Amino acid sequence: MVTGQASSAEMQALAQEFVQFAVDSGVLRFGQFKTKAGRMSPYFFNAGLFDDGAKLSRLAQFYAKALLASGIEFDMIFGPAYKGIPLGAAVAIELARLGKNVPFAYNRKEAKDHGEGGSLVGAPLKGRVLIVDDVMSAGTAARESIALIKAAGATPHAIAIALDRQEMATEKQDDGSVKDVSHSAVQYVQGSLGMAVCCIAQLSDLLAYLSTQSGNELGQHLPRVQAYRDRYGV
Repeated sequence: MVTGQASSAEMQALAQEFVQFAVDSGVLRFGQFKTKAGRMSPYFFNAGLFDDGAKLSRLAQFYAKALLASGIEFDMIFGPAYKGIPLGAAVAIELARLGKNVPFAYNRKEAKDHGEGGSLVGAPLKGRVLIVDDVMSAGTAARESIALIKAAGATPHAIAIALDRQEMATEKQDDGSVKDVSHSAVQYVQGSLGMAVCCIAQLSDLLAYLSTQSGNELGQHLPRVQAYRDRYGV
């Protein structure tokens, strides 16, 4: 298992293993897909297709290994609705199995008006909070989670994601149009918000993986994915 400050070789090996797992699980697909930014992407990552116990358990193992290898310290986990809820819960379970037991909380999209009420469920938000999600595109979901965590008096400290697309984020203009910006959502979170980001794999890891697949059908997607990064990458 990767623990502590892992070497770059260990992290690269973990990333390649994860990309293979995502492909085998049908989570990482190739073709033509329209992103939220309106771009036509040659690949698509849908973490919702980690849809059985075995896949979710293995996914949590990748998150936990990457987190432990990163050296990022945190006091609890927050899973933003909706995909972040099962992801955060699974990662909390795997970390506990590995000896790091931390509290876990998540939010509802709509506040509950009966029972305990409110929009937060689980452990009280306090200390350094790690947000667990699948990907960051524009960073909108991250900002919403950060606002919730701050409102509760805790510190949004770090974010863990499965895949960093390493592409330019977008900003909505006053006229409703969307404009590319020079930084990615991950870079914005790191640079402007001062939070640490832990990702299992990046687009560069996907390109490295595809470069090893020249002898089979997957290899044919390399030029299109590379062209996409050349146009939108950061």
